[in-house]
Amino acid sequence: MNQFMTHILNPFFYWLAWIIIPLLVEVLPSIGSFFVLLHQKHKKSKMERPAIWPDIVLIIPVYNSEDSLEECLESINKSDYPNEHMEIYLVNNMSQDKSFDAFARAQEQFPTLRMNWLNSGQGKSRALNLAIYNSKGTYLINIDSDGYLERYAISNMVLYLENHREYTCLTGSILIRPDKIEKYKSFKSRLFRRIEFCEYAQAFLAGRNFDSETNSMYTLSGAFSAFRMSSIRKSHLYNTETISEDTEITFQMRYIQKQKVGICVDAIYFTDPIEGVNKLYTQRQRWQRGSLEVARLYPQSKLWPWRFATDTNIHTLLFDHTFAFPRMIWYLALIVLMAYGYSSTTVLLSMGAIFAFYIVCGYMYFYIGQYLLKPFPDVRSYYLRQWAVVALLPFYNFVVFFIRLAGIINSINTKSSWKTDTLTREFEKFRLAAREQLGKISDFIKRFRELVNNEEEYYE
Repeated sequence: MNQFMTHILNPFFYWLAWIIIPLLVEVLPSIGSFFVLLHQKHKKSKMERPAIWPDIVLIIPVYNSEDSLEECLESINKSDYPNEHMEIYLVNNMSQDKSFDAFARAQEQFPTLRMNWLNSGQGKSRALNLAIYNSKGTYLINIDSDGYLERYAISNMVLYLENHREYTCLTGSILIRPDKIEKYKSFKSRLFRRIEFCEYAQAFLAGRNFDSETNSMYTLSGAFSAFRMSSIRKSHLYNTETISEDTEITFQMRYIQKQKVGICVDAIYFTDPIEGVNKLYTQRQRWQRGSLEVARLYPQSKLWPWRFATDTNIHTLLFDHTFAFPRMIWYLALIVLMAYGYSSTTVLLSMGAIFAFYIVCGYMYFYIGQYLLKPFPDVRSYYLRQWAVVALLPFYNFVVFFIRLAGIINSINTKSSWKTDTLTREFEKFRLAAREQLGKISDFIKRFRELVNNEEEYYE
């Protein structure tokens, strides 16, 4: 009887751990968000254009932007938003290249753009605050200097704010530049960046779009976001004590001003693809550290687990941080499970089932994304051609999970800094530390052996 119960219960608890938990925590919420977004697309209302466009301020932090600044400004000049209603502040964050020369050339090329150059102390948040102090207008828009705006991005952003008074700030949709992706010569390099393109498309067109619908947006993208000037002036401005100033300003709007934070999905900003694995490693670690820093700044007394479904901060902390270590243990437990009698076939089937669920969710989001990109036929066409790449996203996210986990660990015993060790550098530090520890063990064994040999000689 005991053997029979063991035979039944072992597989039951195994499948409970490996299938039910991922289903409840990730798969079912993803399916739920798909149907919310599916309903959203049918209720989209037409927005009214204002008789007179409001005056807006564009802030562009500049740091070693010599190669990208002119293209960024050109995209603003080519936008359909009237130049006479825009004022641009370029805030130099202690650049060490010829960014100012690029700005001077842009002044000659785009004489109708009202541009101002400001020098700031070190730090992006300080640069942004300096520009805000000097700004006047109805809306304030932040744009990174290492990308460019789609032609209708600014007007779509302003239209959304004009027609949706319940929102005080918005993020745009950040996508990877298809033209830059296809310039890579090797297929492996292009595939890596195509996966990143699909990741960003699903994160903004589906993920943050759902967060906007449910008023659970965790962070505005620092690359392209907009605020009502009245709201930003009531805030504490950008926090200079964290490397995640975009998340912190989002928290100010949500938790202090009690305002809604959303996304304008048809306001698109294109950024360069990631340079490589080392850059991906430092970027995701920085994001992870930043979210922890910001969470620490807000009242800890309200971080109750039962508010998991209603408080986006608690949800993110539990999912990205608290659940990270149990998930890691389960991943590493596969070998142990097989050693305790679970067949390799059962283990592989369960892992295959989990990834199959993730792939299905990926294609649900893919459908939403391609629908939202209909107004942008070129981008939509490129996205549709990546249909096969979507199946690789769960495996990519699996790798990114361990990078984020490393970010949690590194944030425990290192000081906050914009610069983070690359994967290559951390591996080298690990190799040196391992060699040092092995050397100590070797020295201990050598001394112990000498001690034993000396005692043997004494007794002889």
